[in-house]
Amino acid sequence: MSNSSDKIFMAGPWITEVEIKAVEDAMRHWYEGCYDYVEKFEKEFAAFHDRKYALMTPNCTTAIHLLLTALGIKSGDEVIVPDCTWIATISSAVLLGATPVFTDIDPVNWCLDPASVRKNITPKTKAIIVVDLYGNMPHMDELLAISKEHGIPLVEDSAEALGSKYKGIRAGKFGVGSVFSFHRTKTLTTGEGGMLLLDDDDLFKFCRVWRDHGRGPDTPMYQNDAVTYKFMPFNVQAAIGYAQFTRFDELVDKKRELLKKYKERLADIPDLYFNDEPEYVYNSVWATTVVFGKSHGVTKQQVIERAAKMDIPVRPFFFPLSSLKPFADKWQAVCSQRNPVAYNVSDRGVNLSCAMNLTDTQIDKIANAVRAAIGYSSKAVW
Repeated sequence: MSNSSDKIFMAGPWITEVEIKAVEDAMRHWYEGCYDYVEKFEKEFAAFHDRKYALMTPNCTTAIHLLLTALGIKSGDEVIVPDCTWIATISSAVLLGATPVFTDIDPVNWCLDPASVRKNITPKTKAIIVVDLYGNMPHMDELLAISKEHGIPLVEDSAEALGSKYKGIRAGKFGVGSVFSFHRTKTLTTGEGGMLLLDDDDLFKFCRVWRDHGRGPDTPMYQNDAVTYKFMPFNVQAAIGYAQFTRFDELVDKKRELLKKYKERLADIPDLYFNDEPEYVYNSVWATTVVFGKSHGVTKQQVIERAAKMDIPVRPFFFPLSSLKPFADKWQAVCSQRNPVAYNVSDRGVNLSCAMNLTDTQIDKIANAVRAAIGYSSKAVW
């Protein structure tokens, strides 16, 4: 875990000989087991999350696309999504022709607000996508109750929450299906990669066929049952992921340790808000996030620019989707009024480095940069 330079990276994995040996094994046994690691990773990942099925994909976005396609999302439908998340959460629904319904977030956990969901349901609503933002967990009981009451499928975007739990249940177990990301910045990485988890037999059969050019396990060679996507993973990719999965506990512990150290170094500063962890949540903290209370009088952009002058990388809290270029002309004016929490929290939130190779000295530097950016003196010892 030593860092060979003083450069602080915003994000990055923890790779060991375990992963290197798995990749070598996949390469050396290419003929004998061209999908062995894919199948092993899928099977154990599904069981770990108490799901019946898992399908690995090239990335999390394709996993969402498969699931929304299987749910029949199409032109004229509406899909509810939190206003603050990465665009991948909603992009597939838009590409399938659906209308995104940007919905407000909870001021504490920064996830989809159940009360706002209720206000935005219409006869056209065909799916609710909930995001476990930065490892935080939403009010799942309420969201599941809404889903059941209205007969609207709930999709869980767990891309950022590998290892989180809500009332003892792992993130990825909620709703009709869930997705994970193994992007190069994630706690468990394959460079690029994703996973779709399902319990429903029919959804699984559909997604398995649509993942591979319309071919299922019983489709004759060079025959196709439908014209579909090609969202297949590859074995070397899965070998990295499976090896990382065997180190699950230490990877998540490292992320939680980073949050703890940041909080210790900033503990004397009032009106700062970090990743939420009430007594019924275990937060796996993909990225340590801090929202500056209004008393500090700063925006995320000011903090980012001030930290950059000290050579400290800081990323912005996700911008409201409704404020982004593809959506702003139609949605920003209405959503800035309809979703006040999303706009308010986003404007005052940043992500601190979540790189897995951070040293204590580097964490000190990051904490001191944050302190300086909001007008607090540095501290040499914690």
